[in-house]
Amino acid sequence: MPTRTIAIGDIHGCAQEFEALLQLLDVSPTDRIILLGDLINRGPNSQRVLEIARRSGVIALLGNHEFRLREYRRTRDPSLLKKEDHDMLPQLRNVDWDFLESMAITHYESDIDTVFVHGGFLPNRSWKDQPAEIVTRIQVVDKQGHPRKRTDCPTCPSWADLWKGPPQVVYGHTPRCDIHRTPWAIGIDTGCVMGGHLTACILPEVKFVQVRAHKVYHSA
Repeated sequence: MPTRTIAIGDIHGCAQEFEALLQLLDVSPTDRIILLGDLINRGPNSQRVLEIARRSGVIALLGNHEFRLREYRRTRDPSLLKKEDHDMLPQLRNVDWDFLESMAITHYESDIDTVFVHGGFLPNRSWKDQPAEIVTRIQVVDKQGHPRKRTDCPTCPSWADLWKGPPQVVYGHTPRCDIHRTPWAIGIDTGCVMGGHLTACILPEVKFVQVRAHKVYHSA
């Protein structure tokens, strides 16, 4: 059976939907599964998501939610944390921390010339040289070429609209109602935790599989 590369967007603790999506995908041992970060927080069962991810042998990338917790663990600076992080911290066991610490910030598949990341990249720099502070958080780019959150600069263009590949980029982090495709990027955060869908992108054929959220778990 040919190898499929399957990227899955932001899960945010939606364990039931995650399990349903894996079942729908009918995952085989030859498949590579890449989780695009933000496995945790906001949804009903983050610890279960981490358990499924560990058991499934996935490649899990660092999202901004995991990045905050890792930085807090390193610095013990409480200003880094948000309310949902305070709720999450008591749930994390040593095995969970080990999993969070193992997360890479990017994953590149040379056979399909595609890089996977949580947030994205500044379009005027090599993707290989950009730090976690940028690639886990960027949504838009301001006039000065700086990475920004969409809410801080609603008129700024998406980094993906400015990205000129190769490589192609598959990313999450910026929730939308629908999959966001540009010539060189595919955004698959379709807001599961906010009542949308959990989306998988299957490469190289670029096929999408989705599971609808059972309910709204978090309001933006």
